[in-house]
Amino acid sequence: MLVLGIAGGSGSGKTSVVQKIVNQFPKHHVSVLSQDAYYRDNGDLSQEEKEQINFDHPSSIEFPLLVDHINQLKEGKTIPMPTYSYVTCARGEETIPVHPAEVLIVEGILIFTNPELCDTLDIKVFVDTDADERLIRIISRDVIERGRGLDKSIRHYRNFVKPMHELFIEPTKRLADIIIPVGGQNNIGIDILTAKIRETLKGDGKRAKRDL
Repeated sequence: MLVLGIAGGSGSGKTSVVQKIVNQFPKHHVSVLSQDAYYRDNGDLSQEEKEQINFDHPSSIEFPLLVDHINQLKEGKTIPMPTYSYVTCARGEETIPVHPAEVLIVEGILIFTNPELCDTLDIKVFVDTDADERLIRIISRDVIERGRGLDKSIRHYRNFVKPMHELFIEPTKRLADIIIPVGGQNNIGIDILTAKIRETLKGDGKRAKRDL
């Protein structure tokens, strides 16, 4: 199994990059784990307390569970990926089964901040997008998908997203093996990354045959 980590700031276009990679391979050959599914369950907090949750800080992620699930997939086991609601700030009762595959993509803004998780990744990719473009996407997503008003979204960006990006996320760019500017719009960068994945898988297949 080839484990690919895709990080980058909130609104950078990671999801688009992931989807374009998935579309390049036969069905069921790629599995995806989203960091967002592993946010800690805060459903018991008051609404006021929920509004103060810092989703952009590494402490908000249950990394031990995410790392454990990656290792289980490497061992050929199917794992139950949690579900999470930004509206209720709680995990859902249902889980999503994720099956082992030739390629496992782990994506999220904070995945390079955890050394143990980084050690599980074979290729690390950072999606690098202009801050103004990310801000537009973040506000649009907050208002449409997460039920935040415009004022709350801007305040959340100023208080949490921007400072946490500068403190935790931007510095992890130096850990990346590949940097893809402007996210899903960079078709050339995605094609190069996809070619690298194919080359690596082909090389692993040849080594496996030699070991038999």
